[in-house]
Amino acid sequence: MTSPATRKCPLCGKPRSTEHAPFCSKGCKDRDLMRWLDDGYALPGPPAFDEEEGKA
Repeated sequence: MTSPATRKCPLCGKPRSTEHAPFCSKGCKDRDLMRWLDDGYALPGPPAFDEEEGKA
């Protein structure tokens, strides 16, 4: 198993920082958060809202 110091940032590939794990910096950490907030990531599953039936 690799140690946390040798693992890489999932966004840019630079070595991880223990302060910002699993990212290398506050910039990558914030960029990942913005992707979540802007619906840049999606989890598989049925739609949360069916527009034709008008109910969740």
